[in-house]
Amino acid sequence: MEVFVHHIPEKYIARLNEPDKSRLENAIDGLEKEPPEGDIRPVIGQEGIVRLKVGGYRILFRYRENDILVTHIDPRGQVYSKKNKGKKR
Repeated sequence: MEVFVHHIPEKYIARLNEPDKSRLENAIDGLEKEPPEGDIRPVIGQEGIVRLKVGGYRILFRYRENDILVTHIDPRGQVYSKKNKGKKR
């Protein structure tokens, strides 16, 4: 399965130190395998959003017809609040 990374998480990865950058890039590469590798679970309350746990980071993505789109990457405590920012409850 092909993986596409949105430009915002792509910029985030570029700013990280080399060990963290390498871990996240390897985790994203693992999503291309069949079945995808890693600690993958659906995000409760966010239909269609799935998270991949990589140490203290979370990668949020969604499955599309024939590929995966990575939408967010942030530290564990921040990724979910940013995802909901600006939404009416």
